[in-house]
Amino acid sequence: MPIIVNLDVMLAKRKMQSKELAEKLGITPVNLSILKTGKAKGVRFDTLETICKILECQPGDILEFKE
Repeated sequence: MPIIVNLDVMLAKRKMQSKELAEKLGITPVNLSILKTGKAKGVRFDTLETICKILECQPGDILEFKE
């Protein structure tokens, strides 16, 4: 898959656990895990916006394109 999800990297930089981010997003830890592992078929812009607000980052910090 050419889209790489670097959510683990941003969580580590912010010293935040996945469980805490899931709670702040209002989603289950299982759904966050699906996103983190790149198994999600897509992500809603409002979810991405909220992640960026919580982690104080840009979408490009979380999502990366590689051939």
